[in-house]
Amino acid sequence: MPTNNATTRSILITGATGGIGAELAKRYARPGRTLILWGRNAERLTEVAALCCARGAAVITRQVDLTDGKAALDALFEDDTRAPLDVLILGAGLSDIKAASATTEDPNKVLQLALVNYTLPVTLATAAAQRMITRGHGKIAFIGSVAGFYELPFAASYSSSKSGLACFAEAARLDWGRHNIKVTLIVPGFVDTPMSRRLKGARPFLVSAGSAARQIIHAVATSQAEYVFPWQFRVLRVVERLLPQFIRKKILLSLKADQE
Repeated sequence: MPTNNATTRSILITGATGGIGAELAKRYARPGRTLILWGRNAERLTEVAALCCARGAAVITRQVDLTDGKAALDALFEDDTRAPLDVLILGAGLSDIKAASATTEDPNKVLQLALVNYTLPVTLATAAAQRMITRGHGKIAFIGSVAGFYELPFAASYSSSKSGLACFAEAARLDWGRHNIKVTLIVPGFVDTPMSRRLKGARPFLVSAGSAARQIIHAVATSQAEYVFPWQFRVLRVVERLLPQFIRKKILLSLKADQE
């Protein structure tokens, strides 16, 4: 699948050691392209980098603590100076839900989740856009979630972080679009990754990480404003908007979830 036009020379992917991030890296790898891969797992990062190098890409790897905003911001500026970014894919994220036996979520986990899922992505995107605008082009993709469409009582911090990310992406698209910076919000449902496997119970309309990566690459390459997948969630989104508010709230309160 074409990953973009010939001007895409440098791509930074956060969360490159995760299920989707690693698949994106491998599919973007090709001769003449520089991949900047950020990830938490050093061993996995080395493995993904080796696969990308074998496909002809130049690879820069970095372990970054995404709860340390200043360090992450400095890292982005340094990497953009080494290989000016054409594409930034903000794929790193945390998920957590309230334990079935708990009355609230863990405040420490809420703090980490807010930093990684919202604060750092919007900060890094703003920093990248600042540099891209001076060069006259660039693409930024946020990896959101269909959870951002709903006020999930058992995952208030997660769903709200993704909702906030979606709001920022829309505002940034309106603002930066005037400077030829394309912003894409990716909204996946359940993807078969280690993160989603922690959930107990059904994962409806599950897609593989490879399928998710292919769809994300296409959405970014074609500069789509928002891309929801799989298609069943696009249908559910339309149906949900037609429901009276009291029925919607009743359904949300009836939902149950737990994780390992």
